[in-house]
Amino acid sequence: MSTVIESEEQSALRAAVAALGRRHGRPHDPASRDALWAEAGKLGYLGVNLPEEYGGGGGGMAELSIVLEELGAAGCPLLMMVVSPAICGTVIARFGTAAQRDRWLPGLADGTRTMAFGITEPDAGSNSHRITTTARRFGDGWSLTGRKVFVSGVDIADATLVVGRTEDARTGRLKPCLFIVPRDAPGFGRRPIEMELHAHEKQFELTLDDVLLPADALVGEEDAGLLQLFAGLNPERIMTAAFAVGMGRYALGRAVAYAKDRQVWQAPIGAHQAIAHPLAQAHIELELARLMMQKAAHLYDAGDDTGAGEAANMAKYAAAEACVKAVDQSVHTLGGNGLTREFGLASLITASRVARIAPVSREMILNYVSHQSLGLPKSY
Repeated sequence: MSTVIESEEQSALRAAVAALGRRHGRPHDPASRDALWAEAGKLGYLGVNLPEEYGGGGGGMAELSIVLEELGAAGCPLLMMVVSPAICGTVIARFGTAAQRDRWLPGLADGTRTMAFGITEPDAGSNSHRITTTARRFGDGWSLTGRKVFVSGVDIADATLVVGRTEDARTGRLKPCLFIVPRDAPGFGRRPIEMELHAHEKQFELTLDDVLLPADALVGEEDAGLLQLFAGLNPERIMTAAFAVGMGRYALGRAVAYAKDRQVWQAPIGAHQAIAHPLAQAHIELELARLMMQKAAHLYDAGDDTGAGEAANMAKYAAAEACVKAVDQSVHTLGGNGLTREFGLASLITASRVARIAPVSREMILNYVSHQSLGLPKSY
């Protein structure tokens, strides 16, 4: 499923990752998932977006989104790719000190180290301006206090990149800053959140109770604020789109195979337009979503953060809607079999909705587009 806007190298990467995904298939236990993560890291796929001097592939979001999409299409998406190399790796590569890059990027690139990302708070939701996790100067370092929710993979990550706020010395106002918090830092607690969604990467609520951090825990400049934050959030949206497109392709592929073989009367059910047309429509919408995802990745890799912000939000919205529709139609195509564990589609009903909700809801994306793209007045 290569496209005309991909280079030969990108098409070759897509084919190689697809082959890796087919070899592993859909993992049914943590050990299978860990084996896939390790092999993907060893082959250089996890760090394809990170600088070559740190063991990465020297590519960008265009390449990393290909990796996640193809693994998803094979039924084995790696959710931590959205967080560890895409958000954390990108932020550290762009804004980290030389010491931070030396310490973290090689491990993030080959998958031997992982980093979680904590931004959402219980009382802030989608409003990042209401974040209350606060960092205060303490001696030569920092003291971090606050709470985070829905943080993926904290238990398997070596550290968490936490979005806090520091006080501007001139204005007294709080501004966003990013801190690397080691997993075993005193005062850094975690509680698993019981989810209906069954995934290898668990969700956690974090508490930071006067967590003392050294000065070099701060990533980037203290005054950079939103610039550094959105350097990580745009890749997050692009990779969420890749996650959704891959999942939609996986579900659609299972449904198409079933519709070709399943015969109730004289012909396979796929010969009937009531079955064929909705599947064709789902395929079209997934392809359109992927095109916007590729545009967003291209703009981001070209350094156009503003253009990438608009395209990344649109790509995430389009991919989420296309994924939900593809999964729903695929389950419906299989009928009762679509709800059995044997065919493995029913669990995607819940999983597909993740892209509609996280990392930002579709309603907030519509707000963004109406304000930023159309120039309409804000409602809040």
